[in-house]
Amino acid sequence: MILVTGATGAVGRLIVQRLLAEGARVRAVSRSPRDAALPYGVEVVQGDPARPGTMAGHFAGIEAVFLHPRTFGDSADGLLALAAERGVRRVVALSALNIDDPFDLQPSRWRGDRNKEAEEAAVASGLAWTSLRASAFAGNTLQAWGAQIRAGDVVRYVHAGFRESVLDERDLAEVAARALLTDDLLPDALAGRRLELTGPESLSHEEMVAVLAAALGRPLRFEDVPSRAVAAHLIGVGLPEPFVRTLMARYDHYAGRDQHPPTGELDKVLGRPARTYADWVADHVAAFRNG
Repeated sequence: MILVTGATGAVGRLIVQRLLAEGARVRAVSRSPRDAALPYGVEVVQGDPARPGTMAGHFAGIEAVFLHPRTFGDSADGLLALAAERGVRRVVALSALNIDDPFDLQPSRWRGDRNKEAEEAAVASGLAWTSLRASAFAGNTLQAWGAQIRAGDVVRYVHAGFRESVLDERDLAEVAARALLTDDLLPDALAGRRLELTGPESLSHEEMVAVLAAALGRPLRFEDVPSRAVAAHLIGVGLPEPFVRTLMARYDHYAGRDQHPPTGELDKVLGRPARTYADWVADHVAAFRNG
């Protein structure tokens, strides 16, 4: 059986679905099980990974744990120590490609992600471990630009030339499931590896908007706006100021050069090409349409 933390989040749900598709038994941890709305067959239990004492009984019969970096607060080491005591053999930690950047260039830390701590705790746990160092998610573009595209044909944002290799979250979920289910005694085992996972191509903000325009059949265009103006707007609509300032600092720092070019690592793990941004858009295009 596999235990999944962060199971009700965007990535966690995809991992749960993938594990079920592979025939695995899944135990999902939620602070509010009644609201989990997970697929039939998932065992949903109440617990808080940030308070390991609430998790003690949930490791019974568990072979592997998915460790989401937004769930454990400062308790990653204690949580995995408890897992090891209860007989868990393997941990797969979600991390990020930017974990070695200064914290003031890591926006997700201000959303609660502790990517560095997740990887370090997994490595030190004594369990067979795999760290998934993911690039930025394709779904971030829906959050950033969806409302503008539904309202009109101009996307106003920072640094038209900022480039990165966005990752389809479904590919990340498939790699996570593969790592959770792999027999670590096999020659191709994923244990003891930091997998650097990206999409298959590096695209600029302007190029991603062009992909969206083609899928929507609309004349979208990108309008470059100074980061200070975008920051003021995002803070004005309610995003936390520390998160926004760090996000803009990241864009400014990497403007004009690739952040995390394609690695090809995902292709090797899955034995197929990673999904492109156009693939992701084709499957989510309705979310960008008004009505």
